[in-house]
Amino acid sequence: MSRTQPAGTPLGDAFHVYDTTLRDGAQREGISYSIADKLAVARHLDALGVGFIEGGWPGALPKDTEFFARAAAGELELRHAVLVAFGSTRKAGTTAAKDPQVRALLDSQAPVVTLVAKSDRRHIERALRTDVAENCAMVSDTVSFLVGEGRRVFLDAEHFFDGYAYDPDTALRVLEAAATAGADVVVLCDTNGGMLPLGIAEVVTEVAARTGFRLGIHCQDDTGCAVANTVSAVQAGATHVQCTANGYGERTGNADLFPVVGNLVTKLGMPVLPEGALAELTRTAHALAEIANIAPDTHQPYVGASAFAHKAGLHASAIKVDPELYNHMDPVEVGNGQRILVTEMAGRASVELKGAELGLDLASRPDATEAVVATVKEREAAGWSFEAADASLELLMRAALGERESAPFTLESYRVITEHRADGEVVAEATVKVLVDGERMIATEEGNGPVNALDAALRAALAPFCPWLEDVELSDYKVRILSRAGSQEGHGTDAVTRVLVESTDRDGSWTTIGVHGNVVEASWLALVDALAYAAMRARRPAAGEETAEEVVAAR
Repeated sequence: MSRTQPAGTPLGDAFHVYDTTLRDGAQREGISYSIADKLAVARHLDALGVGFIEGGWPGALPKDTEFFARAAAGELELRHAVLVAFGSTRKAGTTAAKDPQVRALLDSQAPVVTLVAKSDRRHIERALRTDVAENCAMVSDTVSFLVGEGRRVFLDAEHFFDGYAYDPDTALRVLEAAATAGADVVVLCDTNGGMLPLGIAEVVTEVAARTGFRLGIHCQDDTGCAVANTVSAVQAGATHVQCTANGYGERTGNADLFPVVGNLVTKLGMPVLPEGALAELTRTAHALAEIANIAPDTHQPYVGASAFAHKAGLHASAIKVDPELYNHMDPVEVGNGQRILVTEMAGRASVELKGAELGLDLASRPDATEAVVATVKEREAAGWSFEAADASLELLMRAALGERESAPFTLESYRVITEHRADGEVVAEATVKVLVDGERMIATEEGNGPVNALDAALRAALAPFCPWLEDVELSDYKVRILSRAGSQEGHGTDAVTRVLVESTDRDGSWTTIGVHGNVVEASWLALVDALAYAAMRARRPAAGEETAEEVVAAR
């Protein structure tokens, strides 16, 4: 394996990127893939350029058996990857040819089979209740049978590192039984996830020197070191890495595919993906999180939304001079982007960079920049959080620049009441009075809560004048109770409330914020910003528009 191949030159079979999201990753608490989900995950992984996709355990799980059947029937066309079936060696006291589990692996029609086998003598004797000789015979017989049937075989040596520390000779005998029977790769598994990088490197180096076998690595993340352990194993000579998307897996998870690949390509110069595929890393990570119905980890290395986000003013000042001063790489390489967060920690550089990110030239307007910095610091001291509400921040910046935006209305008043009816039903009713294009509009609507009712009433009042409103939806609503300024403790129902509203239209989403001692007023502030931003996105005619500053004043 060459570590000096030029970027964009795939290593091919010299190095394996092996994904086990559909089997090991599916063992994470809270994940339950349907067959359609499994097919979708496999397609995303294949598009990324993963070399091997472990589809599951046919014969043991009906869902996995059907997945392989549907894949074989043509529902899964792979361009880069090879589909792998996972299963165990034959049972003690029989032969591989007669073992129904082994037969199910053949019936899956997967061209590659990964077998799991015990390599820790304690597990062999206590869990399998057999001896080392029979365990090695189970490995050898199953591998040779599958190879004889035209399958390529990898062996996962379960509990290898613990077993090697306890009885190295037994652990090596299991590897030898697999390799001499025809297994292409023997994978050293840190099944309990208790290893650290230096220990991994020492064992991989020693085993490679003692056996000469092609080695793989499979790490769990119980010490938080799965990614580091995997990279360490590669540096010590492993040429096959087993990972899961976003680190999904049993307990604390597995080695995360995306930082593993990111490290191999950008830090070790190993082109383990097809040319151009690295730029799909972030998109793929988020797509697979969506299928798993798990929110993406914003702080995930390489692909997280915060992976290249900068908050401190000191960072922003340096980044303004050279982005590489506070980024370990160009985020574009992995399909991500740099973000500047404007908070109470921000200085002029942060505001100018954030403005540039939003398409606003604040660098040439020091007066506007200072006004934004001062307003942000003042409001954040009162509980606002603009790093979570880019749309409200952009409105604030445009107001400081004096830019005129589409203000959909001017508030006269609003009223909200909540009624608990005799039948137990609780209904909120809101009435809004607004001026729209010079006309006074009054609307009353009911909702399942005060914010829902207020939103409905406001929409009803604006609908005749704002056709773009049909595309705008309130997609998320978050409330947090804050302690009052100067207080060491929260005041419960008497505390300051922060509301974040996420809105969407056909082109994307945006978040706005409101803070007030009254939760309804805090919600109103966030709703008004949301509609002011939506109106700006809709690019209404300039005539009669109000500035974003006037919108804020109208609240």
